[in-house]
Amino acid sequence: MDSSREDALVDAFVNLADTLVADYDVVDLLSTLSQLSRDLFAATDAGILLANGDGRLEVIAASSERSHLISLMQLAADEGPCVEAYRTGSIVTAYGWAANYAHWPAFATSVRELGYESVLAVPLRLRDDLLGSLNLFFDHGAPASAEDQKALRGLADVATISILHERALKDQTLSREQLQRALDSRVLIEQAKGVIAHAENVDMDEAFRRLRARARGSRARITEVARDLIAGLPPDERPGRGAPAS
Repeated sequence: MDSSREDALVDAFVNLADTLVADYDVVDLLSTLSQLSRDLFAATDAGILLANGDGRLEVIAASSERSHLISLMQLAADEGPCVEAYRTGSIVTAYGWAANYAHWPAFATSVRELGYESVLAVPLRLRDDLLGSLNLFFDHGAPASAEDQKALRGLADVATISILHERALKDQTLSREQLQRALDSRVLIEQAKGVIAHAENVDMDEAFRRLRARARGSRARITEVARDLIAGLPPDERPGRGAPAS
């Protein structure tokens, strides 16, 4: 790894650590992780799946708020390398999609239609505790090097340990309630992004950046800012529970 790449990796760890304030927001942490991973490893897109209270994977963060990526991530929760990394606890790479149609027909078809040529999926795990997966999508078919996989796993480990540490502080039984709250927060944030996008005539990526800037500017959790934004709307303008605002 050359010196410039080493410097970029160090910066990524520092940026990730900056998210870990005393009362950090899990959604903000994982959104930062997905964006750093995409940029550092020259991926086209990145997304994170997190297991809910029933052990089913749900989309918690993505490097882009484009609808096609979110839809693909939702599909990836059911089949493909992303869910395989979670189930096995091992890094999974997928490329040369012709060989993968038999195993993951729906996922392989969607990936190719969207122009992705390879996927690298890294489990969010600490020993036997599996939380989800960090997934990178590339527009070229060359598999990631062993060095890149090791570095990416390091970033994923920082996030995993941080989540588990907060769970341990709040509940010595390490229940999954915090992760379920994070998944619920994602719905609230989606609604708030929709409100901002509509009110300020911006796309969903910019809406998320503005929402996060408001949170950091007021030293509040992004979930709290989203909740306050929704609560400030007239009752008949509030988005319904379970779907992003349009």
